[in-house]
Parts: sequence; C-alpha cells; structure tokens
Amino acid sequence: MLKKSQLTFTTKLFLSLLLFSLIVLALLQSYIWNTTETNLYRSLGEKAQIQAKELSVLPSLIQYVKNNDTNEIANLINDIFEQSDASYIVIGDANANRLFHTANSPLHSPMVGGDNREVLNGNSSVTISHGSLGLALRGKAPIIDNGNVIGIVSVGYMIDDIYELHISQFIPIIVFCSLLFLALFIFSFCFSKSIKKQMLNLEPNEIALLVKSQKSIMESIFEGIIAIDTHYQIININQSARCMLDITNSDELLINRKLSDFIKSNDFIYGSDNQHQDIHDHICYFNDISVIANRIRIIVDEKIQGWVITFRNFNDINLLSMQLTQVTQYVDNLRAIRHEHLNWLATLSGLIYMKRYEEAQSFIALQSADNQNNLDFITENIQIPAICGLLIGKYSKAHEIGLKLIFDPACQLSALPALISETEFMSILGNLLDNAFNASLKNEQGDKTIYLYLSDATDEIVLEISDQGCGVDQDIRNSIFEPGVTSQEGKEHGIGLHLVSTYIKKANGYITFEDNTPYGTIFSVFIPK
Repeated sequence: MLKKSQLTFTTKLFLSLLLFSLIVLALLQSYIWNTTETNLYRSLGEKAQIQAKELSVLPSLIQYVKNNDTNEIANLINDIFEQSDASYIVIGDANANRLFHTANSPLHSPMVGGDNREVLNGNSSVTISHGSLGLALRGKAPIIDNGNVIGIVSVGYMIDDIYELHISQFIPIIVFCSLLFLALFIFSFCFSKSIKKQMLNLEPNEIALLVKSQKSIMESIFEGIIAIDTHYQIININQSARCMLDITNSDELLINRKLSDFIKSNDFIYGSDNQHQDIHDHICYFNDISVIANRIRIIVDEKIQGWVITFRNFNDINLLSMQLTQVTQYVDNLRAIRHEHLNWLATLSGLIYMKRYEEAQSFIALQSADNQNNLDFITENIQIPAICGLLIGKYSKAHEIGLKLIFDPACQLSALPALISETEFMSILGNLLDNAFNASLKNEQGDKTIYLYLSDATDEIVLEISDQGCGVDQDIRNSIFEPGVTSQEGKEHGIGLHLVSTYIKKANGYITFEDNTPYGTIFSVFIPK
C-alpha cells in the first residue's frame, strides 16, 4: 500500500475525483432506492386496498359470508386470485375468524396482525403487519350488509415479494450508475493527465520549489551573485553581494537598476571584447574591494540574454589558505614525532643487537612508561576511535611543545548524541585544547599543565578543559564566541571558538568559561544526550 507522501499529484487528483464520483453516485443511488421503495409501497398499498374494497362489495361474496358458506367463498375468491398479483387474499367473518385463505390456512382460526379492529368498525386500512405467512403489506376493507359489518376482506403483498420486485425495478438504475461511474472514471483519468501535462509534468510542490528556488539558492550561497541582462540592468542579486558592495536598497528598488550605479567602471563587467566567453577565477576590483570573480553567460534560444556574475572577497581565500597552512604545519609536527619514534626504535634495535637487554629494557621503561599509561587510559575509556586518536595526537603535541596534558581519572566516553557528529565534536575538543596550549605557552608564570575532563556518565556529555595560561581579556569576554574575535595576532584567528559555539548550540548544549586559579581559564561544555 502506498503511503500518502508517495502519491503523485496526478494520482491524488484522480483518486479525489474518483472518490467524489463514488460518493455522489452512492448518494444518488440511495436517494433513488428510498424514493422508488416509498413509491412502490404506496402504490401496492393503494392497490391492495382498492382490491379489498372491490371484493367487499360483491353481492355474491356478501351473501356467502352472511351464510358462512366457505366452499362458495373459496370457489369465488380462487377465480379472482388467479387474476390478481397479490400474494394472498383472506376472507374473515364479523369476529375476524378466517372463512377463506388462499394459502389454505386453517379455517375459523383468528386473523392475526392486530389490524382488524379499525376494519370491524367499518373503515378500510392499509398496514404492514405480521400474519400467518410473515410480514406483509395488507389492504383491508369491511364487508357490510344493511349497515352491519359481517366480515373482512384482506389483500396482502408479502414484504419479500415487494423486495424482489423493487430489486428488479432497480437493476436498470444500477446498470446506469455503473456506466456513469465508468464514464466518470475515464473523465477523471483524462482530466488529471491533462492537468499534469499543462503543469509540465511537475508536482505542485515542485512548481512551488521552482518559484522559490531562485531566491533561495541566491541567498544560500556565500559568494556574491548578480544577474544582469544585456543592458547591464540588474535581474537578481543576493544578500552576500549587497553586503560586500554595501548596497542597502531593497530587492524591489534594485531590479532593473543599472549595475553601474553600484559598481564603477570595470572591464571585467563592461568590457566588450570578451562578452561572448565565460570567465572563471578572474582577480579584479569591485569598487575598492579585491575579489575573485566569475562571469557566466545566460543563453536562451542560442542568444545571450545576460550574464551571471559571482564573486568572493579575495581576503577570504587568503584566510582559507592560512588555515590550510596550519593543517600542513600540524602534519609536519606528526612527521617529527614519527622521526623521533624511529630514532627510539633504532636505539632499541642497536641495544638488542648488542645483547644489552637490561639497558634496552631500562630505555623502554624510561621513554614510554608515562606515555603508555596515558595511551592505555585513553584507549580503554574513550570508545570512539576518531576522538581517541585526536586525544592521543593532542597528548603527543603537548609533550613536543613542552606542555603536560593530564586526563581526569573519571574520563569516559562511549557514544555521542544524534545531534552532533564525530567531526563536530572533534572540532570542539580540538579547538579548546589548541586554545589552552596557546594560552599556556604565553604565560611564563603558569605550570604548563592542562587538565581535561570528559564524561558521559550522566544524562549529558560534560567536557571541561582548564589551563594555567594567560586567560581571557576583559575586552572580549562578552563577544569571545563571535566570528573574528580573538586575543591572538593575525586575521586567520577568531574562527575556532565561533565554530565551537555553533556546534554546541546545534546540539542543544551550552558552553561557559571562568577564570582558573591562580592563572588561566576553565572552559566547560554541556551537551545533552
């Protein structure tokens, strides 16, 4: 069975029309059924009453009833019954006892049904009552002689017979409604296909997405984007372009404005020599801003209808390059550690070759006792391999730069919450440790020790990193998590803590910091599971 979300617009429209048709036809059939049933009961009731009245005034029947001559009554009524469509005819006396019944019911037994009193009072009636043969529609009339009621005539139609008659009359209507439903089925199918074709075979949500996608895509891209026509009038512009070019006008005021109103003369945009070519990664100036720009042609029916210009601040590219340089430096540090370990292995190899096993054992104990204990602790208590590797790398880095990274004995981590990925948590942990390293190196009075506590023992993951570094300047304490805010020199800094704060908020957590004693800072992170 298809889920609702999997149904296409054509299918939904077709099923809706089909369901509506079914409901209308069902209501129509119900109305026709009830109407024809009511009319059938009324007509047969009137017919039964008329037959009863006609029989009650027959002189011969009056005389036979008066004489209680059941044989003559039977001969008379049987001839009449053969020409009637009634289910039965009953003749009774003044006491409502049977004198004749076409179904050969016992004579002189009471006429059942409880509808004889009104007839014995001289009035005809039409009722639906239970008789000896079952539920029936009965028309009754009194047999009157010289003003006295001497008997009863009852003409009945069995309810089962009426139902069969009703069904036989209703069959043509059922056939008509079935054909009508088939016609509506075909119409619904063709109509839904026609609508789908006019909508270019797109779903309504796809049409809505296309209508909004241009603005959404423009606003979601970090680069500045400007679309212009062949007269250099602005067709569209995104928020990044407005910010970089310091344009404050609304979209309505920008559309169809000349691009030259916002960007001064520029051969990259307005030059006529290369308008028929796409240009990529061109370094130029938009006003006083150095940018890396691209220009792509808008081609409709093999004719140029305009251009899309994308650009990005050249300084942002430099910043990215510096960050990549830091990564390269970190790789170099790892390479240096690898070389150091190779030297240790060479030394061990030489001692073993000379069969100086005690000196080799002492060398191993001297170089790796402390390291091995920490490595064993990390691998046993941190169950996520990527984070375990990061902590081992940070521990080695701290050792190389003259710092001491100490892990709290209660550290443990088995799994991360669904709202934060390993990469994001590694970014949080790595940035906070790097900041602690840098701060510790700047403060000559500190003990060069960084303490780390990481635990998921409660209903939240708690990360606490404390150092004996230079602390956080009072000027930036209120804005330390904003992008670009840093106490270090160089434009390439000021991103780490912003990323940390962003990832923590994404995971519905929070971060705090406070002064350590006697020096440094304590950063605390709380992320709910």
